[in-house]
Amino acid sequence: MMTEVLILIISFIILLGVGVPVAWSIGISCTVTILASIDSLAAFTTVAQRMATGLDSFSLLAIPLFILAGQIMNQGGIANRLIAFAKALMGALPGGLIYVNVIAAMLFGAISGSAVAATSAIGGILGPAMQRENYSKEFGAAVNITASTTGLVIPPSNVLIVYSLASGGVSIASLFLAGYIPGILMGLALMLVAAAWIKKKKYPPGERSSLKSIVTTFLQALPSLLLLVVVIGGIVSGIFTATEASGIAVLYCLVLSFINKELKISELYGVFISSVGTTAIVMLLIATSMSMSWVMSYEEIPQAVSVALLGLSDNVFVILLIINLLLLFVGTFMDMTPAVLIFTPIFLPVVEALGVDPVHFGIMMVMNLCVGLCTPPVGSVLFIGVSVANTSIQKVLKPLIPLYIAMAIVLLLITFVPQLSLWLPQLFDN
Repeated sequence: MMTEVLILIISFIILLGVGVPVAWSIGISCTVTILASIDSLAAFTTVAQRMATGLDSFSLLAIPLFILAGQIMNQGGIANRLIAFAKALMGALPGGLIYVNVIAAMLFGAISGSAVAATSAIGGILGPAMQRENYSKEFGAAVNITASTTGLVIPPSNVLIVYSLASGGVSIASLFLAGYIPGILMGLALMLVAAAWIKKKKYPPGERSSLKSIVTTFLQALPSLLLLVVVIGGIVSGIFTATEASGIAVLYCLVLSFINKELKISELYGVFISSVGTTAIVMLLIATSMSMSWVMSYEEIPQAVSVALLGLSDNVFVILLIINLLLLFVGTFMDMTPAVLIFTPIFLPVVEALGVDPVHFGIMMVMNLCVGLCTPPVGSVLFIGVSVANTSIQKVLKPLIPLYIAMAIVLLLITFVPQLSLWLPQLFDN
């Protein structure tokens, strides 16, 4: 067993180190590990079979459909309406565009379910406006990068669907409800850091919006916001499943984009191609990650980790702190989807043995890995945000530090105060 574990870990690290994409690194390291135990034909067959069966899930059908809905929204001008509404609400405050960035990123990230889409859409629109008003380009990029991850916790969230699969069937409705308070807390924490920065820089108040402007922008943004009500309300009330909700989301976004006259039929081809490309990447990551999960289970790695962690302490707070530190480390070099699929089967049995609710642990895990999306060397949201702002990682890292601290504080709150995650699911009996 020990030999196979070392082969798996060392081969995976080497492949990542030489620049092999994460999905291929996972698949190749799994195959090499299996080859050390069984003959080549059986090894290749087993890996291929586990990849195929890993994707054989009705719940996973929601992911490509939510991706398509996000692409339609990105193309259909929904980000512009959300930004206009946020600006009408917060634009009069000193440094108001920073608050607008956070609120717009939370709204668009929640609706699209994609941190990358939120980073590029919100940053692309607000970045130039902030520069015209002499905001710090680097701090604006840092806020955009961190705020965009809140949409991975606020539902609908593809990552929470992946966690449901990896955990063996934790209720998606419960996970969606559980994400609201932690996601909003994260946004508020980022706004507090922004407020301190704005006060230090002594930004003047912006132009106050009239009541008519607030009402107008709200009515324009309302159809987009209603998507959340339709999708989450339908899932929670049992009218449809998460997968059916994703199909409704696509139809809703299509109709809304055509009504707004910001999406042409001729542009649909490009939207579909972009969605297919993103879906292919995500599904390959899921397939190879499921094969690695099987390899680790075959080698009894989860059991060994469970014994080792419980041997260190039987205090739930100590164990959760250790897991958080391990996940923060993992998140710096591994994308969120494979991290959830690989480490959920390892850590979930440990925390369940200590009485931790799997819904609470799922929210904790996703919030933890959100930090990794904003950190080098692999943080995808970090790279997108820097690129959109036309700056460098080195310049953005300094303003990111206080935002990292805010995210860490909220993570600790969510970790050690379970009711922040569980209150809404319990309220709705999910």
